[in-house]
Amino acid sequence: MPADAGDDGEDPVIRAERAHLITSREDLRQMRENVLAINPMAGDRVSLEYLKADLYRRAESLKDLPDAPLFFGRLDYGDLGGDPEFAGSKFHIGRRHVHDPEGTPVVIDWRAPVSRPFYRASQADPQGLVLRRRFGFSGGDLTAYEDELFADTGVATARSDEIKASKLLVAEIERPRSGPMRDIVATIQPEQDDIVRADAGQTVCVQGAPGTGKTAVGLHRVAYLLYAYKEQVTRRGVIVVGPNLAFLSYIRNVLPALGELDVSQTTITDLVASVPVRGTDSDEAALVKGDARMAEVLRRALWASVRPPAQPLMVARGARRWRVPAYEIESLAAELRERGVRYGSGRELLGHRIAHVILTQMEAAGETCDDRTHDAVRRSAPVRACVDEVWPKVDAKRLVFRLLSAPDELARHAAGLLSEAEQQAVAWSPAPRGPGSARWSRADLVLIDEAADLIERVPSLAHVVLDEAQDLSPMECRAIGRRCSTGAATVLGDIAQGTTPWAARSWPSLLAHLGKPDASLRELDVGYRVPRQILDFASRLLPSIAPELRPAASLREDAGSLAVEAVASAVFGARVAAACSSALEAPGSVAVICADAQVKDIAAMLTAAGLAFRVLGAEAAEEEARLTIVPVTLAKGLEFDHVVLTEPARIATGEAYGLRRLYVGLTRAVSRLTVLHVEPLPAELRSVP
Repeated sequence: MPADAGDDGEDPVIRAERAHLITSREDLRQMRENVLAINPMAGDRVSLEYLKADLYRRAESLKDLPDAPLFFGRLDYGDLGGDPEFAGSKFHIGRRHVHDPEGTPVVIDWRAPVSRPFYRASQADPQGLVLRRRFGFSGGDLTAYEDELFADTGVATARSDEIKASKLLVAEIERPRSGPMRDIVATIQPEQDDIVRADAGQTVCVQGAPGTGKTAVGLHRVAYLLYAYKEQVTRRGVIVVGPNLAFLSYIRNVLPALGELDVSQTTITDLVASVPVRGTDSDEAALVKGDARMAEVLRRALWASVRPPAQPLMVARGARRWRVPAYEIESLAAELRERGVRYGSGRELLGHRIAHVILTQMEAAGETCDDRTHDAVRRSAPVRACVDEVWPKVDAKRLVFRLLSAPDELARHAAGLLSEAEQQAVAWSPAPRGPGSARWSRADLVLIDEAADLIERVPSLAHVVLDEAQDLSPMECRAIGRRCSTGAATVLGDIAQGTTPWAARSWPSLLAHLGKPDASLRELDVGYRVPRQILDFASRLLPSIAPELRPAASLREDAGSLAVEAVASAVFGARVAAACSSALEAPGSVAVICADAQVKDIAAMLTAAGLAFRVLGAEAAEEEARLTIVPVTLAKGLEFDHVVLTEPARIATGEAYGLRRLYVGLTRAVSRLTVLHVEPLPAELRSVP
């Protein structure tokens, strides 16, 4: 049962735990002071700067966050069962490791093996525990605790009844949220913990219904990998790829709160950026450009640059001349192609192969040759000219430009792959004068990236977290896959929330394009944040948008969480403003989600009512406003305590893939959803499964 501090604060357990919290904060402060007191010394200036940067990052990771609890739980190990090393020990579990001046841990990092029973222990499998304690906090102040007792038998027992949900756990899950996303270290569930702690070399794909915490799980997996495989992951790098900048802004504080400051977060567009994006594609053009067949078109176009020499190669060395027949040079080039080398590497190797042939002739004639001779021959003007003729340099941007601006060139390399209609869809008309004047689109960036990788291999990172992956085209998946080809990935998404023409219809096909066909597929279908009433209402759309998926269940139930109201046209603006005003009376974030075309009208309604708000995606957005107008196309991945969703019929019919976007909009609320409509609800929402 939870125990509260009360007004007098006399509870002895809370008094003792508060004392431990004060001591722990002082120990953390001392740890940081010790780092700041280090006088770095190095053998050279560059090494010194690196050392200073490392010390700065270490000090930043040790900053105390006064409004966040330093620990959120405690584990008491019994004398029987579990790891003998921990028998009889007590550990406070928190966001980071803290030790006292003697080096004795006072707070254990949530990622440490000893912390795992906090998330996994049950009455059926206590994992050596006799007690699990959860703490309640208000800001940084410890206000309550809750104990769960386990039998100290050392033997797993049959579970006789269902464990009641922790009240403090539920309270933490339901706590109103304002501003960016928070970490979930205090509330990770067993099925989420399995994903977080998966092996570094394992690619995991998570199909997660709304409110199941898939984004948080992916971010916590990054934090875990940086802890458990620090050297490997830090050396090779890790990135988080999100769908848009609004989403990245929403998740920006999670990893820093966990002490991880050096993880790059980016969008797919920024990841592959090589030219400015100044154009947009039609859905038809983007669909073709995003198709995996374009990879083969680019490969054909690139390798068509390799051609036989027009004449034999003659190289003069002193008084003698050495000849390499044209057919032999052609054979050398063909051999390299068959080996599957990158285009740029093949060009370099061809020069070496030609030089080797000439040196073989020279040695047969009795001349003495060494590496310097080989290098001199390879660098000679005739050999370099021959390589340029047979295997010319190719620039990725110019290769793509040539394909898209020259219909004959595209037809030549797309024969048997793209239909005439598809070729016409992607060809530029009229053609730009040059790459600098082209209005490149987002899809073009991915084509350039594919071509660049065909020329020179893109380096692989240790790990990539890919969120909202269901909306990526096959070519975008290939771009991500190149960056984790020798590493692993955490792929997060929901097939039901695919809102692009190229959205994945199944995870196996997407994982194949990613280059990870053997990935472990996990499903999170229990919602912890979104009330059951809201999920059930939104799930009425699933038979139309993703009939193969099971509706998500929710552990939360709130009869007042959903209100669907038909409103007369004359009072619609006043009703929207009133709903927002009412929502603002409660703590937490508030959003009006609407069709993109309705944003200006909603803004005018709220302005007339005197409400302060910001518009998501607007450059001049008022960041401090608790009320946000969210165009439905930007809603994916975000959550708000209270959502007012207007005119679902306009979203369903006015947006591309409207029913899927409506499903996204309906599932952004974690406390209350108010649906206001003048037009009739879409038929799918009127029907009850």
